Amino acid sequence: MQGILFAIIAGVFISLQTVFNTKVSEKVGLWATTVLVLGLGFFTSLPLFIIIDGTNLLDIGHMNKIYLLSGVFGVILVYCIMQAIRHLGPAYAVSIILVAQLTLAVFIDTFGWFDFIPIPFSLNKFLGLGIMIAGIIVFKLKPSLILKEEVKEKNKGL
Repeated sequence: MQGILFAIIAGVFISLQTVFNTKVSEKVGLWATTVLVLGLGFFTSLPLFIIIDGTNLLDIGHMNKIYLLSGVFGVILVYCIMQAIRHLGPAYAVSIILVAQLTLAVFIDTFGWFDFIPIPFSLNKFLGLGIMIAGIIVFKLKPSLILKEEVKEKNKGL
């Protein structure tokens, strides 16, 4: 149950952060926003790390060093999400991001990449991804059809 709660909280904050980032980027630019977001994240997490965790920050001797690329991924992530929202709007962009994220997670599970225990691919995973993709298509098409009908109605009145 705890995992579900944390996932819901993460989903809420991801949506809020991406919308806020996009609004900040309208004023200061994409790269300045990326610096601000990740810099503020550092200054927020450092005291929490010291108070709560207290372990050696640089004790990474037995870890695969490739995992440190996650910091670079964070930069790419913030930039790409802001661009996606700017071009597609929050709901459409986030829905595509979630499907891409889930698809990669299924591959990681299925093939046991990055030292995860492999979990076999199944028909229900395939159907679930398919339904999500179909949902995005329906989600995107429905507003377009409504807008076309509204334009037709407005043009009748002219």
